[in-house]
Amino acid sequence: MPYFTKESAQHFVEETPSRSVLGGDLWGTAYPVASEVPVSGIYRCTGCGDEITSNRGDRFPPQNGHQHNTMLHVAWKLVARTKTK
Repeated sequence: MPYFTKESAQHFVEETPSRSVLGGDLWGTAYPVASEVPVSGIYRCTGCGDEITSNRGDRFPPQNGHQHNTMLHVAWKLVARTKTK
């Protein structure tokens, strides 16, 4: 879970899928391992809850790059989009 302070809260803007400037359901999609990152941001593993930061155009970690002790499914969901150039 991303953490922030009262001072840094001013830099967060709520965005809903219908308002997304990039279109599509970026927030509801679980992206598979090794797929291309659609937007820069913080992503959470749907299996274990670990988070990563990824830049648009890079690839999500491969299956052997993010392993679990159990047979949890690895996929990535956007939790915070970042504004990058």
